[in-house]
Amino acid sequence: MANRSGALSGLMSRGSLVTLVGLLAIAGLSWLYVVGLAADMAAMSPGMMTFKAWTPAYFALMLVMWGVMMVAMMMPSAAPMILLYRQVARKNHLAGAMLGTALFTSGYLLIWLLFSLTATALQWLLEQWALLSPQMRSQNQVFSGAVLIAAGIYQFSSLKQACLRRCRGPLVFITRYWRSGLRGAFEMGLRHGAYCVGCCAALMVLLFVGGIMDLVVIAAIAGVVLLEKLMPGGEWLARVVGALAIGLGVVLILGGPVSGFH
Repeated sequence: MANRSGALSGLMSRGSLVTLVGLLAIAGLSWLYVVGLAADMAAMSPGMMTFKAWTPAYFALMLVMWGVMMVAMMMPSAAPMILLYRQVARKNHLAGAMLGTALFTSGYLLIWLLFSLTATALQWLLEQWALLSPQMRSQNQVFSGAVLIAAGIYQFSSLKQACLRRCRGPLVFITRYWRSGLRGAFEMGLRHGAYCVGCCAALMVLLFVGGIMDLVVIAAIAGVVLLEKLMPGGEWLARVVGALAIGLGVVLILGGPVSGFH
């Protein structure tokens, strides 16, 4: 209780308030970008949607899309960890607490940028294999079902649960993995980002099924990520989501077409 009270009081400090506003601004601007891009795509008729040549410029554009989307989806659930780092650094009178917080955040986002690079390359491959439509969603029902089943199974895995426990326990993470100094802050951000990728990557892959730029799908996955990490019983929610994904995947493969999936 004392630690929790300390965390609450830290949120009221000027430095923590500035940090919170900054995180909300980053998340808000990222969501504005995602919503705007999704709206532009939704406004296009199916006949206007065509495959584009994967030039270096187009690859970079897709990388930016994935990167900003990951920031929008992950920043809300990462905020408690970042704020706790800021509070601990301030309480211990560490020099450069604000810079350390920025480096922690940078390390975290760098891991998600690497994930975005992988996702962009995977998108390119799936297009080459004719598994994605010009609308950036699966056009192969067996592929959709297989991805859903794989993601659902992962939700039950020990790796998923281990990563989720670390994402759900900011205080435990700080206690176990604390590193002093600015370099330590960056390394902690990298580690926390790696745990978050381990926790959420399978959910993000579902974007290839529902639609990379489908706003409903994006919001739904972001909501599941947030609830898994912050709500009581998030570990059980992960298993429920996994069971639903497996069931839907089986239906897609064996039971015929399902509305909204291709």
